[in-house]
Amino acid sequence: MTTVYVPRDSSARSVGADEVAAAIKQEAARRSAAVEVVRNGSRGLMWLEPLVEVATAQGRVAYGPVTPDDVAGLFGAGFLEGAVHELGHGFTDRIPWLAEQDRLTFSRVGVVDPLSTPDYQTHGGLSALERALTMTPRQICDEVTESGLRGRGGAGFPTGVKWRTVLDAPGTEKFVVCNADEGDSGTFADRMLMEGDPFMLIEAMVIAGIAVGAREGMIYIRSEYPDAVATMRAAIRTAYQAGWLGPRVLGSDHQFDLEIRVGAGAYICGEETAMLESLEGKRGMVRAKPPLPAIEGLFGKPTAINNVLSLASVLVVLARGSGFYRDFGVGRSRGTQVFQLAGNVARGGIVETAFGMTLGEMLEKFAGGSASGRPIRAVQVGGPLGAYLAPAQFDLPLDYEAFAQVGAMVGHGGIVVFDDTVDMAAQARFAMEFCAAESCGKCTPCRVGAVRGVELIDRIVAGENADANVALLEDLCELMTDGSLCAMGGLTPLPVRSVLLHFSEDLHRSKGARP
Repeated sequence: MTTVYVPRDSSARSVGADEVAAAIKQEAARRSAAVEVVRNGSRGLMWLEPLVEVATAQGRVAYGPVTPDDVAGLFGAGFLEGAVHELGHGFTDRIPWLAEQDRLTFSRVGVVDPLSTPDYQTHGGLSALERALTMTPRQICDEVTESGLRGRGGAGFPTGVKWRTVLDAPGTEKFVVCNADEGDSGTFADRMLMEGDPFMLIEAMVIAGIAVGAREGMIYIRSEYPDAVATMRAAIRTAYQAGWLGPRVLGSDHQFDLEIRVGAGAYICGEETAMLESLEGKRGMVRAKPPLPAIEGLFGKPTAINNVLSLASVLVVLARGSGFYRDFGVGRSRGTQVFQLAGNVARGGIVETAFGMTLGEMLEKFAGGSASGRPIRAVQVGGPLGAYLAPAQFDLPLDYEAFAQVGAMVGHGGIVVFDDTVDMAAQARFAMEFCAAESCGKCTPCRVGAVRGVELIDRIVAGENADANVALLEDLCELMTDGSLCAMGGLTPLPVRSVLLHFSEDLHRSKGARP
């Protein structure tokens, strides 16, 4: 029996993976070949999807991108034995794009059957939880703190410190919430983890519960991720049956129950307090801080909120030790970050690597330049509220502090590439327009400021008293940064200011500076 892997990831399915899997089954039946088709997660080489892998005695061999029309030819060429073919890429693990990464949180994605508990355990699953069950909650918090792990959702707050705050908060009823409302443009790592390694998130949620003293957890997934929702629900059902969830986790005295909650399409619910409001059945509106959610969160109880990548990193820390994880990275940016390459890029996909690689190295080594073949003019890092970086800044190391020093942010690791045909004035306008559309409306700087920002940029581009309006726009950005209740309004000025600083000629094109 030969095992053939065809991704069930949404990205692969969107380009015909289901049809390819069906064609492989049909061709195998026609040839009376003993073939088992396993629907795995995506390896993250998006330009090669659907990427089909064949298990051979020497290792898995990759072919892609495969269409249903290619299947008969692959069988004829002997791909079940790993034969050479024009769509072949050799052994999957030796593909340079994969081999040169530091895959820690993504180590199982694309390797295992996402819903197979034996497969999960064979590849290291449950080792972190088994160790956590031998530790006290404070020891778990200390281990995570010592690793240097900081939240991967954007703010970069130390995860262990957050957990210790919840643990030390008074009260016996506490919650763990996973923020999987991955709404930033150019980001898809959370979705890929949930679809390709769902038991990972379940295991990490249980560990978080033990660490902070919570017996109940919720995963808040955006409604635009139906495949992730379905996969997580199926995995949770299986985890209950296996005794990984419920009144006695792995036979211990620890209880942990877990459920999925689905968002309703509001970008603002990616902000943690607006998400809490949504979880409580209310409109997604930002809460004022303090109190912090760690002290007074879901239903007024102490709540640990982490995103998917943060929780996935915890498993590496617990399974392999804080020292192992801390050895990756630079400065105060320890471990690995999952960067997501998108936009006008030749090779889009997932790149997990230690902090410290420069943006230019990422673009050259992994992105392969622009898809159009034209020069790259701008790169936005950190989602729609991230700064636009010019080529002169491509030597910037990918770490929290280096980006903060130039008024940028790593955020969730999204990298969106633009070539030299991009209109940067339109990009600045989009930032304000996006904020105006997605604001919860609670605070004036965000609700009104974004609308005024759009108007000012339109006037500047039209050449109406441009210098005075640029000064007014800069004042507006300062007001939004300092006066907004949350990061929605507070970070919107980042992309606008970066355009003013590095691409001002596009704003003043009415003067003939740029056609």
